[in-house]
Amino acid sequence: MTRTVTDNVTRMKELYGAFSRGDVPTVLATMDEGIEWHETEGNPWFTGRPFVGPQQIVEGVFQRIVAEFEGFEIHPIRFLGDGDTVIVEGRYRAKSHKATGKPLDAEVVHVWDLRNGQIVRFHQYVDTRKLADVMGSDE
Repeated sequence: MTRTVTDNVTRMKELYGAFSRGDVPTVLATMDEGIEWHETEGNPWFTGRPFVGPQQIVEGVFQRIVAEFEGFEIHPIRFLGDGDTVIVEGRYRAKSHKATGKPLDAEVVHVWDLRNGQIVRFHQYVDTRKLADVMGSDE
């Protein structure tokens, strides 16, 4: 089945809805087993390589969000589709970073690549200076 740009944008809107509900199983079900998840260079969580596969993403990203932030949310603002790529502009917001007590409000862009309706690649672009300040990192 060939998916259209509209299908992919709709799928990603549904993904953000699932994430906002804390429905991690639905989020993980959209991921290909070999998904590559790229954190922005300069992000305190950047490892120099992508997280590969849903389990590494859960351990390296999702669990850390819960452990380090109080009330973390992603607010998508605009979805742009181009074939199997969907770009989402938005903001990360959190009541506070647990270690520093600082609130988070940072601009973010996500680039998603899909194949047959499954996410095969994610790349995050975020205000790393703001993240470092909120997270108390010298990066």
